[in-house]
Amino acid sequence: MKIAEASRRFDLSADTLRYYERVGLIPTVNRTASGIREYSEEDCRWIGFIKCMRAAGLPIEVLIEYVSLFQKGDETTEARKALLVGQRDLLEARMVDMQGTLGRLNQKIERYEQLVVPAENDLK
Repeated sequence: MKIAEASRRFDLSADTLRYYERVGLIPTVNRTASGIREYSEEDCRWIGFIKCMRAAGLPIEVLIEYVSLFQKGDETTEARKALLVGQRDLLEARMVDMQGTLGRLNQKIERYEQLVVPAENDLK
């Protein structure tokens, strides 16, 4: 699959895909004789993984470290797991914070519905 197809499939710009490859988030993508990137299904799995982890807020530096460890082989299994566990724990803590924020937003919206909206209706 060419870069334009991968870009559409993952809703990422071609520049983002090139950046991911340049910094090591995607292992080196094979190229045609004329230098055009050819994404394999394995490359696409990496892109999907990176996109998912970025959407969850994992820093690029952490993902670069993960990919680097992965490429070193099975002897890094425990280090990769520890890295993922640490990121999961951080994500869970952020989710707790976000739940609190969501609760406050809901309270604020409820106050608008109870106080502000009826007052505005009286002005009509």
